[in-house]
Amino acid sequence: MSIDDSGFSTPSSLLPSDEGDNVGVGLANPQLSQGRRRMLDLVNRLHSTGVQIDMDLPQIAVIGAQSAGKSSLIESISGITLPRAAGTCTRCPTECRLSYANEDWKCVISLRFITDARGQLLGQVRNDRFGPTIYDKAEVEERIRRAQRAILNPSTEARHFLQGDDEDPEERQLTFSNNCVSLQISGRDVADLSFVDLPGLIASVGKGGNANDIELVKNLVTSYIHKPSCLILSTVACETDFENQGAHHLAKLNDPDGKRTIGVLTKPDRIPPGEEDRWLRFIRNESEALQNGWYCVKQPNSKLLSEGVSWMEARTQENDYFSMTAPWSSLESIYQNHLRTSNLTERLSIILSELISKRLPEIHEELQNLLRKTETSIHQLPKPPSSDPFGEVMRLIGDFTSSLSRHVEGTPDEDGLLQSIRPAQLRFQRAIRETVPEFLPYERRHAANRSLPAAEFLANEEDSDEDEMDATNEKDTIYIDEVFERAQMARTRELPDNYPFVVQQAYISSIIAKWHDPALNLFDAVHRVLCDQVKQIIVEHFGDFGRGGLLQSVQLVMTEHIKQCGDRTKERISWLMNVERRPYTLNTHYYSDYRDKFLSFYRGCREMGDNGQVMKNLQSYKPHVANNFISPNPVQTNLAQILSSLPHIGITGTQATDLAKLFPPDPMEPALDIMAGVRAYFQVAYKRFSDIVPMAIDHEFVSGVERDIQSALLKGLGLSGKDGFQIARQLVQEPHNVSARREELKKKLDRLNTARNELLHVGL
Repeated sequence: MSIDDSGFSTPSSLLPSDEGDNVGVGLANPQLSQGRRRMLDLVNRLHSTGVQIDMDLPQIAVIGAQSAGKSSLIESISGITLPRAAGTCTRCPTECRLSYANEDWKCVISLRFITDARGQLLGQVRNDRFGPTIYDKAEVEERIRRAQRAILNPSTEARHFLQGDDEDPEERQLTFSNNCVSLQISGRDVADLSFVDLPGLIASVGKGGNANDIELVKNLVTSYIHKPSCLILSTVACETDFENQGAHHLAKLNDPDGKRTIGVLTKPDRIPPGEEDRWLRFIRNESEALQNGWYCVKQPNSKLLSEGVSWMEARTQENDYFSMTAPWSSLESIYQNHLRTSNLTERLSIILSELISKRLPEIHEELQNLLRKTETSIHQLPKPPSSDPFGEVMRLIGDFTSSLSRHVEGTPDEDGLLQSIRPAQLRFQRAIRETVPEFLPYERRHAANRSLPAAEFLANEEDSDEDEMDATNEKDTIYIDEVFERAQMARTRELPDNYPFVVQQAYISSIIAKWHDPALNLFDAVHRVLCDQVKQIIVEHFGDFGRGGLLQSVQLVMTEHIKQCGDRTKERISWLMNVERRPYTLNTHYYSDYRDKFLSFYRGCREMGDNGQVMKNLQSYKPHVANNFISPNPVQTNLAQILSSLPHIGITGTQATDLAKLFPPDPMEPALDIMAGVRAYFQVAYKRFSDIVPMAIDHEFVSGVERDIQSALLKGLGLSGKDGFQIARQLVQEPHNVSARREELKKKLDRLNTARNELLHVGL
């Protein structure tokens, strides 16, 4: 460090030396800690893996409007000369990796391709070395110019641009690109610093440009500076009104609190006289305050550049300018550290190092989370196509048929196939039972004042007797006189006390005819449940396989197979209906028992109606009460006398209710016989039918679907023919979106694993 005539300190790196232009590049600080240097080198290597696509890595992005002095600033930091041309020169990001090394100066240039010629993300970043290592700074500018041409013409091999003339082609494939030129510069007097120079923001489209270029460049710059770990080096030219410089406005949009932005004023020698204080307010952080403050640099003008001013001469002139030019020379000492390129470079190096030190543990954790999520995403994808497509399809079909058999046999799940069918079976059983004939043992003329009591012997049926009566109340009643009249009309040559069986058969046939619709309703309900379950099983086994062709083909085959099973099942139902139309049973005991019960029930109801009081007296008779004369009831006394007299004439064992047999014969007795017979047969037939139809549907349809299913699938898919292997290959073709997603995730996983290896290499 030395003291100049103005009394201000001048960094020794800015003073000329006998070693020429190869010393004093940027921040020559060999004493910078080895730990910081390793961290910076690590982040550079992480950028090389392309993992910045997936996560936020620390970096410095240099932004500015056209002609804001951005290129000159980068030259002063890096010590190299960038290509210059009229209008927009930087048309792709240029990454500068500066690192101190105890060896001669050298520069390696690479092309980093993030997107292809169409602008689509490659997934795996490609780093291509562009030419041999450069040991002469004078060669860098030309090599960068050629590298930019290669970036802007991605369809042409990059080596083509290493040779040939130096003319910039009139037509480029791209006007701007996300792909970047990477410079790796090292030497004894090189700063430990990395940054990326972004294309300057443009306000209008130049010759050969595209109307979308303005927004394209803005989006490109935003893609860098919106990340929380990106330090924004915002260059502002003092020759233009601050309000008209959109770069800093864009920086504020992405960093509204100014925590990540470092402001740089360029071209201070072009400030109009009298306006210096306006710009000094930035240096004092009074205008557009930033957490890291504002800096001011002075670079050579166009005339000096054309005369070939050296880097060292430029730094000396910059120091002289700020040391001897008002108002810069009179700034308080605290703000003198915000003048000159060397101070800016040193501050950038410190800020970047601190950011890297803070972010590295977070990067490690974020990387581990990304790895887990990426691996999970890969595992969630369908299995990739097998090298043995025929064997793969056969395996899938085997798994599918096994799963289908398991569901048909029954699974202990609430929403299992059999559990889902059972409510429909119960509805069918109830619907058949509700067809019970409602015989009333009364003449129609007595309907208003007589009702049918509950039959107690039916209390143990499947549903309560009350439920059955509620159902029958909605049906048309059949009165005994109507039955008797129908029986009389049906007689032909029978004896007077005989009535043809056709009467009972007619009643039974009319009941059986009502069973057709409930049976088909049951089939339809089972059909819906089975189709839904089979569809779910198909999707489960084939939904994520191939391009959907196998799924659709299996669905078509199964739809036809289910239809055939359904047609056979409906034929069986029709056959069962035809069988039931002819009344028949070998269950004579069950039939006779119910016939006797119903006959006694109907008779009792009639007797209670015609001789109700007498029947009540007979039923209420209590021998012990009457014989002991406990009650003075004369009816009880008379009944006791009658029953006690019967043994004297040889009649013994008589009960009071037996006296009801003395009533005159009921002329409706034949109708009672018919009613009891029909009602008893209903009990036999409905229970038989309500069992056999669900059994037939289960056997022929539900179980039938899985019978011979494998053969049906092989035949339906065409796998059993001579073209089976070719068909299998077509069926297993993976959808393009799935294969593309898998490829994208694999490339991402490769990037992340490469980045993890870099982290592990430094012991994090």
